[in-house]
Amino acid sequence: MPPESSLPVVPGTNQGDWAYQRIRRDILSCRLLPGAIVTEPELMATYGIGKSSCRIALTRLSHEHFVASRPRKGYRIAPITVKDVEEVFTLRVQLEPLAARLAVGRVDIARLRELEAACRVRHPVPLPDQIDLFMDANNAFHLEIARASGNERLLRTLTGLLDEMSRLVALGFNVQGTKPEIKHDHNAMIAAFEEGDGKRAELIARRHIETFQSMTLEKVYASLSEAGASLPLLAERFG
Repeated sequence: MPPESSLPVVPGTNQGDWAYQRIRRDILSCRLLPGAIVTEPELMATYGIGKSSCRIALTRLSHEHFVASRPRKGYRIAPITVKDVEEVFTLRVQLEPLAARLAVGRVDIARLRELEAACRVRHPVPLPDQIDLFMDANNAFHLEIARASGNERLLRTLTGLLDEMSRLVALGFNVQGTKPEIKHDHNAMIAAFEEGDGKRAELIARRHIETFQSMTLEKVYASLSEAGASLPLLAERFG
């Protein structure tokens, strides 16, 4: 089982919600590996939770398709397949440029600058934590833009896609022992928003996704190839 994640207990959060947040966080960061089988007793021991809280968490995670029940075995963490990777990027490259164009004149520039700076993890922390910090800030940057678009369905869709993106990045970069980096696209997008240039913001957003796609696909495919346990999952998904 993975080490406990650093997600703190939020005051007022009940045990079921807290268990759900902790386990979900560890699925997204691949501390709970894609395709792994976990049992209720293992999860209860690892997270220090009771049976009721564990089942509440697993029920919510099942509804989100992050886990699937396996009778007499436990629960299987959702695997990551080549098809998953390609679908996530196909949708991101279509939706995020649209969100950028719609957000012109509405997005909080100061907030974007804060989030862009947070993407650049400089203090020494273990690699998995560096990846977590990067993805939290990067996702927040992109969701700030989506929120400013004013389209709630677009925001909900991108929120789900960026959760899946977190798993891809954690799998690809952590297994390969590197940290994802961004160049100057975030700052270029901020400049386009400041100038009110919707077309430019849209073009930069598309370029940003395509560049990050190339970087991430290389890492994820290498990780899937190296992790022998993952390969049969590909055949099962398509079979």
